[in-house]
Amino acid sequence: MTAAQPVTERPRHLSVVQPDDRAGFGDLRAELHARCADEDLAALWSDLTIPERKAVLASARMEPEDATRSLELMCQHDRNAIRAAIGRMSRYAARLRGRLEDARHPSHALAANARRALSDGDTRAAMHWLDLIERGGK
Repeated sequence: MTAAQPVTERPRHLSVVQPDDRAGFGDLRAELHARCADEDLAALWSDLTIPERKAVLASARMEPEDATRSLELMCQHDRNAIRAAIGRMSRYAARLRGRLEDARHPSHALAANARRALSDGDTRAAMHWLDLIERGGK
């Protein structure tokens, strides 16, 4: 007869992310878990209107009919394509925003010409530049 082996219990792995006090590491870990589960994408997808979803789907080279589908019903490949399309569109929008912030309005140049004409004492030319500004800088 053999002697009974002592049973040692192993600590069970917790699938739920536990909070910790390591400089926000727990929060970062929870965010990464949520991202892997596409929770961030699902929240964004639910906030988009149908036309916005169709634009994202067109960028992802998917069918426009998928705009009414829930993200949870889509396969991982489709969710990855949607995430990539949103990333591309976001980067494009950021570049456009940067260009618009850097670009000066055409009326700035017209106003500079009007100021120069006023400093030269040429009121007729200043009125010409101000008239162009009032008409919309065309």
